[in-house]
Amino acid sequence: MSLITLIPLFPLIGFLINGIGFRHVPKSLAGIISSAVAFASFACALTLFLGFNGQPQIVHLFDWITVGTLNISMSFQLDQLSLLMLLIITGVGTLIHIYSIAYMSHDEGFGKFFAFLNLFLFFMLLLVLGSNYVVMFIGWEGVGLCSYLLIGFWNKNSNYGNAARKAFIMNRIGDLGFLLGIFLIITHFGSVEYSEVFRKVVEDGYSSGDKTLFYITILLFVGAMGKSAQIPLYTWLPDAMAGPTPVSALIHAATMVTAGIYMIIRSNVMYSLAPETLDIVAWVGLATALLAASIGLFQNDIKKVLAYSTVSQLGYMFMGLGVMAYSSSFFHVMTHAFFKALLFLGAGSVIHAMSDEQDIRSMGGLRKKLPITFITFLIATIAISGIPPFAGFFSKDEILAHVFEHNKLMWAFGVLGSIMTSFYMFRLLFLTFFGEFRGTEEQKHHLHESPLAMTVPLMILAVLSAIGGFFNFPHIFGGHASLAAFMAPLFEQSALEHVAVDESLEIKLMIVSVIAALVSAGVAYFIYVVKKNVPLAEGQESGLQKVIYNKYYIDELYNAIFVKPITVLSNFFTSVIEFLVIDLIVESIGKLVKTLSGEIRLLQSGTTGYYIFAMVLSIAVILVWGLKSFLLG
Repeated sequence: MSLITLIPLFPLIGFLINGIGFRHVPKSLAGIISSAVAFASFACALTLFLGFNGQPQIVHLFDWITVGTLNISMSFQLDQLSLLMLLIITGVGTLIHIYSIAYMSHDEGFGKFFAFLNLFLFFMLLLVLGSNYVVMFIGWEGVGLCSYLLIGFWNKNSNYGNAARKAFIMNRIGDLGFLLGIFLIITHFGSVEYSEVFRKVVEDGYSSGDKTLFYITILLFVGAMGKSAQIPLYTWLPDAMAGPTPVSALIHAATMVTAGIYMIIRSNVMYSLAPETLDIVAWVGLATALLAASIGLFQNDIKKVLAYSTVSQLGYMFMGLGVMAYSSSFFHVMTHAFFKALLFLGAGSVIHAMSDEQDIRSMGGLRKKLPITFITFLIATIAISGIPPFAGFFSKDEILAHVFEHNKLMWAFGVLGSIMTSFYMFRLLFLTFFGEFRGTEEQKHHLHESPLAMTVPLMILAVLSAIGGFFNFPHIFGGHASLAAFMAPLFEQSALEHVAVDESLEIKLMIVSVIAALVSAGVAYFIYVVKKNVPLAEGQESGLQKVIYNKYYIDELYNAIFVKPITVLSNFFTSVIEFLVIDLIVESIGKLVKTLSGEIRLLQSGTTGYYIFAMVLSIAVILVWGLKSFLLG
């Protein structure tokens, strides 16, 4: 059995062990098994990465569906993109599993939780390993299922169940677009294998702007909108905070939300020939980045701030994809995985210390009691804010540089988004870790640093968040852009053409971006540390602040436009159509049959003489009827 096959197999085994015996496997053993299989997958992925010779490798498991000339196989493809995704998923995933052992130690559903984590990992690995769109779609649906299970893990709380259903339903809306895109691919190319589809695109001479490719790519992008939380299908992701904090880290950093970016990068041959789709991708990404960043300015739930920061950062990745900066977007996927996992796990450490309190208005001064959490959270904050030399600076600046080549106005709005990002992240940092403690005396008494099982993953992620930018160190600083060079073979068929940015101009763009982030952080420091301002209590907001705090009432708008009309229509069908039409007809037929059968059964008296009489009478009737027919005929 090849290492490629073992990578998804290990988490599946972990799921089966903990899933079947979650009530019987001891807690300590369940966590160890789950973490061990995740690490085993990482070891296999790292071994494959170190031995990779640059040539794509396809492992055929079996033929799955054969209809006429269409053959859909269950097979895996190992290349530069899948290798990098494997390392991110299994590496960050392993750290989250280890962290979860301590974080979930007192939860009664401990074994079940780790079973679901392993299943989540299995489906995400299936998604990125598949050699065709159908295998990708299996993984795509699988992570959607697992997100439902994990977001609603504490299902005794109805609000958490509602959040899980919201995530599941909104993703199904996007998945319909993805599925229609796959059907178009099958209809037009007669195959779903990446290599075969892309070969036909190149060899059949499709030109830029081809309408077929536009329809395919736009439908695939609808799927990406749902999975990677872009306007208008983004509202499920902030509500996904209902699940345990390690789940948030896994969804936001290493798995589900990166699936849309992966799918577009994988399909770069088609997207590069669909400029109209790319424009839509870029502008939707920009709008999402700005909208989510503005909402993050006034959120007070520590996890909600991080959730909107994820939506915003995903917007930047889609901006990069829209200007065909594929490797730069993936670079941001990688660095984002490091600092976003660190931020969520750091938030979990804070929540753990604060006895499940998540409102940053009730925190303050925690850096003295939680020094490791504070330092690691500070590193992640600097990284996501785009301040050098930490990871986020290099990846976000690459995207903005490519956006500047494409559209100066889009670049200006991108910088505005960076300014907001820096402000709300440092606002979160200062309100949580600086000033005086604003919680209760009981919370203050129980403040303590998290155990090693939680702090060690924080420290590892902090190192990656600090040095991650050097994986693609730019030429202007004497680097070799190693990540871009490694990924270059993926884009050979796309014939990408980028206008080279003058080095002096690139440095100026960097300076503008860094100054904007530093000034924004300075403003946050002045407001929340020097002035010691604390956000208003719930319900005291007014004007624009109230509108933004309530997320522009978009959830309420969706509820009014979609949810309520569908609910009214459903009630109408239930009370009128189903009751008066379906039930009435069905029940009437049933009652008629029951009544007739009740009367007819009376003929069965059980008296032999009656049966003989009935038989003779029947024979007489038949003879008379036959004689009548004979005489008339």
